[in-house]
Amino acid sequence: MAGHSKWANIQHRKGRQDAARSKLFSKLSKEITVAAKMGDPDPEKNPRLRLAVKEAKSNSVPKDVIDRAINKATGGDAENYDEIRYEGYGPAGVAVIVEAMTDNRNRTASNVRSIFSKSGGNLAETGAVSFMFDRKGLIVYPGSVADADGVLDAAIEAGAEDVESSEESHEIYTDATDLNDVSTALEASLGEAETTKLIWKPQTTTELDLDGAQKLMRLIESLEDDDDVQNVTANFDISDEVMAQL
Repeated sequence: MAGHSKWANIQHRKGRQDAARSKLFSKLSKEITVAAKMGDPDPEKNPRLRLAVKEAKSNSVPKDVIDRAINKATGGDAENYDEIRYEGYGPAGVAVIVEAMTDNRNRTASNVRSIFSKSGGNLAETGAVSFMFDRKGLIVYPGSVADADGVLDAAIEAGAEDVESSEESHEIYTDATDLNDVSTALEASLGEAETTKLIWKPQTTTELDLDGAQKLMRLIESLEDDDDVQNVTANFDISDEVMAQL
């Protein structure tokens, strides 16, 4: 288990998800507003908006917050955000992708560059590390929803590409363009997912020791704390022994 899975476990152990609840709501609301502004404000007619709303609901964003984010786009008073991808290297040469939405490119670029520099990494040109990742759809169900064989059968039937199951969860991967259709099909057989989103899936990972893991955590946390940053992905892996020390 690597990348986003390890990071999710670290966040859970540290209680960061609760501590950053309002910031998470803000980021999810921004994605909803942008998706609604770019397409139809009806989630059923706008796949990106539907996925954004689904992800918000899975993170317990209240319905009134979701509705307000959609109405903000249709009301004509929504800010104009540019979607930008930054790429760089963190401690131990770990490849990092940063996805941002910003109304001020210069501010965001300066902040991201500064965070990389202060955390022992460096910002690179766009395309410098993204070739080491595949753009995929990710759907996550709790391990209790069904056994591995049952989830695999449902995923194959729904048109998914791959499934990685553990005691804690089932991670179902799709082609990026199939995420909406596959997640809709899976809802019929497995119910609502815990997570439904597009991700950058690393093709290979870099194993980190305790020092490297701690340094990378500081980099990712600093990036995620920036209001313009939506998602951070890194191609790292850490052993269970190192996990236990974090």
